[in-house]
Amino acid sequence: MSKRSSISDFLRRNFVKRLLIWIGIGISALFLYAALRGLNLALVWNLMKQANYGWIIPGVLVYFVGVWLRTWRWHYMLRQFKPVPVKRLFPVVCIGYAGNNIYPARAGEVIRSYVLKKNEDIPISGSLATVLVERIFDGLVMLLFVFLALPFVPNIPAQYRTFVIALSVIFGVALIFFIALAARSHWVMKLYSPVAERFLPASIRLKVDHMVDRFLFGLASLQSPFDVLMIFVTSVLVWLAETLKYWFVMHAFPFSVSFITLMLMNGIVNLFTTLPSAPGYIGTFDAPGIKVLVDVGGVDPAIATAYTLVLHAALWLPITGLGVYYFFRARLHWSDFEKAAQEAETAEVAG
Repeated sequence: MSKRSSISDFLRRNFVKRLLIWIGIGISALFLYAALRGLNLALVWNLMKQANYGWIIPGVLVYFVGVWLRTWRWHYMLRQFKPVPVKRLFPVVCIGYAGNNIYPARAGEVIRSYVLKKNEDIPISGSLATVLVERIFDGLVMLLFVFLALPFVPNIPAQYRTFVIALSVIFGVALIFFIALAARSHWVMKLYSPVAERFLPASIRLKVDHMVDRFLFGLASLQSPFDVLMIFVTSVLVWLAETLKYWFVMHAFPFSVSFITLMLMNGIVNLFTTLPSAPGYIGTFDAPGIKVLVDVGGVDPAIATAYTLVLHAALWLPITGLGVYYFFRARLHWSDFEKAAQEAETAEVAG
């Protein structure tokens, strides 16, 4: 590859990244506008000031039970590379979720794979494969929550139903695709080899070969029906713990809805956070959450807004603070984020 084409590729990638960031900020602004339009913001602020914040403490505690379950799930999926104790993996997971909350485009997923490589020498391409599988199972559980709630809350807005159906198809196809990759990895390599031989420069061929091989190896947990069941059950427990946090925080405000409605809210808001947005899922978390409470739960819009904003902060602050603490305790630097991004770009070449 010539120097001129390398510079051109670099500029193109950076332009695309910046464009995606601005698109995410624009989407967040639109969602925030939709959420706050026509509200008495002074009343919302008064409701937030009057909330009984003592209920957030058990909510945060149960949320970290969910984070521990996420860590165990990742530990279970990584065991084909090496057994990493949950105690050592927990700080890495916290760093990753803090990265998701601070940086756009879920950069934390790459950051935690980078830190894992630095700490445990597990290839980034392999651990990223397990992260992708996690996201697919999380999406499927969110859809399960929504479908379980449908018979009990029939007045869900039609646009939400359409959105859920579309995502059901996407996540279902993605899971089938990755299971097929895991089950027939030798076929993938047979297809990949002639393509790589023709299009990949010799200077990077060995590195990309290794990354593809590690990526497929990272999908090994999908080869066993028992492993698939274990990952799915753990994912359900993770999101039930998070819904329980929604329930605890609800008690800080003057309203009450059923746990099944909160499961629906959890499912809907987390499906919407798959859309591009500003860091921390600003807007894409808040607008659908408020709408579910108002339209399905019959909650006053001002109370629903105050609750959702406080819930969002209660989800964002503890894990972000703990992740940043672990980040600096591990003697990492902000430059490591750039290194992680460079590693991710190389992984994208393999993809």
